[in-house]
Amino acid sequence: MPRSKVLHITYDMRIGGTEMVIKNIIEGTDPSEFDMSIFCIEAPLGPWGKELQESGIAITTHERQPGFDTSLVKTIRKHILENQIDVVHCHQYTPWVYGALAAAFTKAKVIFTEHGRFYPDSSSWKRKLVNPLLMKFTNQVTAISKATKEALVEFEYIPRDKIEVIYNGIKPLEVDMSKVPETKEALGIPKDAKVLGTIARFDPIKNHAMMLDAFALVLKEFPDTWLVMVGDGDERQNIEAKIASLGIGHRVVLTGYQPNPADLQAAMDIFLLSSLSEGTSMTLLEAMSLGKPCVVTDAGGNAEIIKNSVNGFVTENQNEQPFAAAINQIIHSNSLSAEMGSKAEQRFYNKFPVSQMSQKYCSLYSALN
Repeated sequence: MPRSKVLHITYDMRIGGTEMVIKNIIEGTDPSEFDMSIFCIEAPLGPWGKELQESGIAITTHERQPGFDTSLVKTIRKHILENQIDVVHCHQYTPWVYGALAAAFTKAKVIFTEHGRFYPDSSSWKRKLVNPLLMKFTNQVTAISKATKEALVEFEYIPRDKIEVIYNGIKPLEVDMSKVPETKEALGIPKDAKVLGTIARFDPIKNHAMMLDAFALVLKEFPDTWLVMVGDGDERQNIEAKIASLGIGHRVVLTGYQPNPADLQAAMDIFLLSSLSEGTSMTLLEAMSLGKPCVVTDAGGNAEIIKNSVNGFVTENQNEQPFAAAINQIIHSNSLSAEMGSKAEQRFYNKFPVSQMSQKYCSLYSALN
């Protein structure tokens, strides 16, 4: 039986959640059954793209022009026809627009996966007109959380029964826990200090400001606690200013962007996520795979991953008081921390392994083909 040809259409293959999903799908599928390739509508390609290319995955890049680029539709359509693509898997909204129109009236089946939403969420009259048309050329829509699915129904006018939820899955982090003291020393943190941590790009949607307000409250009760913030981005200056204004710079470490932050995550006693909006956070899943208790805001898919008071705490969005109280509760009780960490790890292996996600997408490809 010939292999099914699956074309992933995305913005680019730089390092991020959507890109990790594509990478994990490709690496988690049987190459004797599926011939996977990627079409990027933006440049640069990115490190994960280069890595996949080196492993033999065909990647095409065609940088779209400002406004609606009709030539890009023609280019993708030509690519679909010349390569006899069976399934076009579009990741996020704009790639879906181009992919669905390009695949219209070809043999290729179309999947649209929504990976996350902006904050605050919104709609427009254009989408109310365009999306029903795109749905005529789309065979399946998937969302990475129930919250994302509901947003597609409310803001994109996509029928609920057309959307399937497929949670993100990742490979568990593999770390040498004996290196934790060494990591702490490199960060300038005492070996016995409690470490809170987060890994996220410095973007307003991640709401690091609220996390810092909460940490200032935590320090009043546990003054020897440290906060490690892994990441970088446009918000860095504002974050640095916030740290200075709160007078907590002696207990906060900004590591900058780290391509392989696993050892840093291993050194964290509690993982924090203060996002205003979230799909299925990859770094949250990674923390769970290491058995870390987590404190997250009730944003997007967070509450579908963390069961409140079971494997962590889910607190009110944009409110530092309950966020700090949840952190304090875990710091105060080593037994609670250990129990939540153990349950986080169990939940990860039951619900979010990469094999489960890959199998669901492969079943979808096979059913459509």
